[in-house]
Amino acid sequence: MHRIIVPGSFDPPTNGHYDLIKRASSLADRLLIVISVNPRKSYLFSDEERKEMMEELLQYSDIRNAQVYIWDHLIVKFAEQMKAWTIVRGIRNEIDFSYELEISIMNRGLNKKIETLFLPTNPNLSVLRSSSVKELVFFGGDVQSMVPPPVLPWLKEKMLFLKKELDKK
Repeated sequence: MHRIIVPGSFDPPTNGHYDLIKRASSLADRLLIVISVNPRKSYLFSDEERKEMMEELLQYSDIRNAQVYIWDHLIVKFAEQMKAWTIVRGIRNEIDFSYELEISIMNRGLNKKIETLFLPTNPNLSVLRSSSVKELVFFGGDVQSMVPPPVLPWLKEKMLFLKKELDKK
């Protein structure tokens, strides 16, 4: 059985993430989507919310070979635990490539079994970033074309909550 890991913050999942997951799922018997938890990062959505969003996205899609996990350690440790030796990463540009290449070399240094596959982003999704989506929604922009349909209600609800909190101050 060939298992592939797709790690990411998914805060929130965008159409770029969704495209990468669909493409990676066609390469694997089992796709392991890992919601990365990094205490040095600040997230809009909690770990559980990001997991729920991703699970709703999988229900919405035709992807049937994927499971979602939350992980707060090195991805290599997850790979070892799950006996999954391939990590798929999306590459939007040369900056992504440079960053992801360094990470892949480090991962391989930690475990020689680890292989990283880079999938170039679909050209019409190449400028899509979760941080931009969050900012657009916060300022009332329409992100319907940037996120999968199951993600939109999550974003709208979170932004309404944040705006109410800001109004209290």
